[in-house]
Formats: sequence, structure tokens, C-alpha cells
Amino acid sequence: MMKSETGRACRYLGVSLAHIGLVRGGRRVLRDVNWRIRPGQRWVLQGANGAGKTQLLKLVAGDVWPEPGVSARRIYRWRGERLAEPQGVKQEIAYVGAERQDRYEHYGWNHRVTTIIGTGLQHSDIPLRPLSAAERARIAPLLRRFDIEALAHRRFLTLSHGERRLVLLARALAWRPALLLLDEPLNGLDARYRRRVLAALGTLARWRLPWVYATHRVDEVPPGVTHRARLERGHLRTGRWRRARSEPAEAGLRSRRRSSRAAKRLPTARAAPLMRLRRVSVWREGAAVLRGLSFDIAPGDCWIVHGPNGSGKSTLLATLHGDHGVAGHGELWRHGHAPGVPLAHFQARVGLVAPELQNALPRRLTALEAVVAGLRGAHGLDRPTRAPERRSAALSLRAVGAQRLAARRIGELSYGQARRVLFARALVRHPDILLLDEPYTGLDAPTRARLRGLVETLVNQGRTIVIATHHRDEWPRRATREIEIERGRVSYVGPVRTRPGRATDPHSC
Repeated sequence: MMKSETGRACRYLGVSLAHIGLVRGGRRVLRDVNWRIRPGQRWVLQGANGAGKTQLLKLVAGDVWPEPGVSARRIYRWRGERLAEPQGVKQEIAYVGAERQDRYEHYGWNHRVTTIIGTGLQHSDIPLRPLSAAERARIAPLLRRFDIEALAHRRFLTLSHGERRLVLLARALAWRPALLLLDEPLNGLDARYRRRVLAALGTLARWRLPWVYATHRVDEVPPGVTHRARLERGHLRTGRWRRARSEPAEAGLRSRRRSSRAAKRLPTARAAPLMRLRRVSVWREGAAVLRGLSFDIAPGDCWIVHGPNGSGKSTLLATLHGDHGVAGHGELWRHGHAPGVPLAHFQARVGLVAPELQNALPRRLTALEAVVAGLRGAHGLDRPTRAPERRSAALSLRAVGAQRLAARRIGELSYGQARRVLFARALVRHPDILLLDEPYTGLDAPTRARLRGLVETLVNQGRTIVIATHHRDEWPRRATREIEIERGRVSYVGPVRTRPGRATDPHSC
């Protein structure tokens, strides 16, 4: 290697793991892992839900410690030095993932977007000082790169789930890291932003910055990947990357077939509504998020809610659930819910799957206890569980393939495993209405297929469902109604269209 190339390589971090094991919550997660990440390498990390991908990334980042062992080694090479511990280089590693994102809501870090990105320049979780003019100038290109200039002065916790992810990706690049770790970075992003983020990551290939990109979707792998790592039962297999060219095309074919079948199965009559919205507007933090929505949700409807990041999809589902009030000139009528009756009586008939609810579950609860809490209409438990409750919760966990998680604590589960528990919690009371906000986020292909099959069965049984999703291939085959939202306003509402508005690829909506 020439001297100049060696100098460039020394700017970046190399990591070697040898004979690494990891035990979390009394469960073995990693077994004899051997892995070397070198400058210039761009890795895709894959594996089923619960395989240990997030824990492996956190171990590389220095957030968790491996099991002690005579032959276990974790070596960091940076700027000509060889370090046996991560402390000296931890500040050179940028990490983006669901757990990191959830911390902002957990701790109430509601700074403005420019300030959040600026903490990347300062290598800190929270702002250490006001940003200088020079620092703001360095942030401006990142706002343009991710097309989030309009969000610059918004507060972080007022953003949608996907918008928050974009801000944290911009923050990671502001960090100018020596190693970049991305844990399901496209979760919650619409098709336009997914393309933009993938393109931005592709441009990093011109530098020798090493990165590791964990994903469950092969069609969301960025260009320029060089290597693949796969976790199975705690063991890591590594090799060169080979992209399977046929998979995205096949996904598009399935999507088009589902669209056609959905169009043929539209109901011919409308029953009396379960919910009626008239001129519904919702304001949050002094800004209008939804404006003038009017439509009915009838028994047996399967509504698809779609639109760009920040359009108001999650706010709409939260409003239907009763988490947000409606502005004075609008009306939201719920069948069987009389004025003056606590809203909890209506919410007892509603099943909810949403990122915010998953983040709010007490991490000390076991999966079984979390489902029992859902049976009681609560987040936590105020009294011991009873045998009938445990039986109902166990049956619901079995229905989503999560019975083996019953005794595990929520804080020990992977994001995808916790999502299955959230499904079980939503279904345990056999609700009249299911509200599903990006329900398949963070799920591996087999789990995604199982839960999608479960939702299809519920639709076929006539259960009323409202599902918000960015992925066209996640629309139920028998979906009956569709609402497209842009900037808080309805751009289309009515029967499911064979071809949605401006969608041009099989995963866009």
C-alpha cells in the first residue's frame, strides 16, 4: 500500500473480533464470533429477528461487553494504534438505530433539528453549546442531501417516525465518523426518502469509510456493498457480497397481482359506520398536522393509509385511537361511545400497533405480562396476573408465533421480537377495530410473512382494520378503502385503486 493510501486508511477504524461470546438476560446471544471490519469495507448484516444483530452492532460500538474468555479479543486499529478496549475510539463511531432513536422520546430531548444534527459535530448526545455560524454552514449541505431543509427549525419530537430517522442519519454523517453502524436505517421512510438515503450511502463508497448496514430487506441494500455477514443461532458467517437480482422484480409482480385482486373484491354496499370523521383537523405544538379530513370507517373495511413522511399518517391513526383531540370545528364520532363516557371504554374495543406504543412498554415486563397489561387496557401492571389472563395472553402470543418469548423481558427482546409481542397485545381482546401503524417495521421475512398472513385472515373474517404503510407489497389483498394524505390534507379517499396516485415502483406509496 502506498504511503498516501495508508494515511487515508488510518483516518478510519478497523475492528477485529476473535472468539467473542455474549450473554444477555441469561440467554446466549453470540457464540465464538470471529469478524474483521477493515477500512474500505461496506458490510450488510443479516439474520432473523432475535439473531443478535443489534447486540453485535452495540458490541462493536462499545456499548455492551463480551463474555470474558481466555481467547476472546476485541481489537480496534486507528491512526496507527492497536487498542484492546473501545474507550479510546468510542467517540469515533456513529450509530443509527431504533434504540438510539427511542432515547430522544424517553428522555424528552426535544431540541430543534439543526441542534440535533449539530450534536453530531460535537460528538455528544445533547448540545454542549450553541452552534457557531461555521457549524451551521456545515449542517446546511446535510439538510439538502436528505431533503429536510423544511424541518430545520422544527422540534425533534414533533416529527414523524421517518422524519426523525432522516435527522439522525444526517447527524451520523455530521459526526464524520471513523466507522458507521446502521441498524435498519430505512425503517419508517417513504419510497422517495429511501431512494435518497440509499443514494447518499452509495456516495460514501468513494471514501474508505467502513460501514455495517443491518437490514431484513434485500431490496433496501445500498449500492457499493462489498461484504455480507449473517447471524444464525449466535454464529456469524461472513463472505463477499452477491446481490440476488431477481428479488425486487418478484416483489413487484406480487404487488401488482395483489392490486388486481383487491380491485376485483370491492364490496358493493356500505354498512353503518363504526367511526365518522367530518372536517377533522389536528394541531400539535401550534402547527396543523391534519386539515379537514372527512370519511367513514364501516364494519369490515380494510383501510390503507399512505403518503410521504410527515404527511400525518401516524397522527391520523393516533387520533382515531383517541390520543389527539380534534379542533373545535370538526367532529369525530365513534359508534357506541356516548358523550361524557371515558374514552377508555372505546379504546377497550381497539387494538393498536404503533412505534410509540412499543417504545412506551415498560422494559421490565415479560412478554406475557405486557400482553396481560394490554388485556387490561394499561401499559403496566398494578396487580398480579390471574390464571385466565395468563391463558388468554399465552394464546395470543401463540397466534403470532411468539410463545417462546413469554418469559423474556421486553428489554431483552430484539426490535422485531418486541413487535410480535405488540401484535399479540393488540389482538388479545379480540378488538372491533385494529389500528396498525407501519406494523411490519423491523421484522425478518418469515415473521413478516406470518403476520401479514394473520392480517389477511382477519380481513377475510370481516375484522375492521386501518393500516398505515410505506410499502405497497404490505397492502392486504382484500383491502377495500384507501386514503392518501399529503401535507395533512387528503389527496385521495375512496375504493382501493389498481394503481395508486403517483406510485412508480412496487414499494412506493
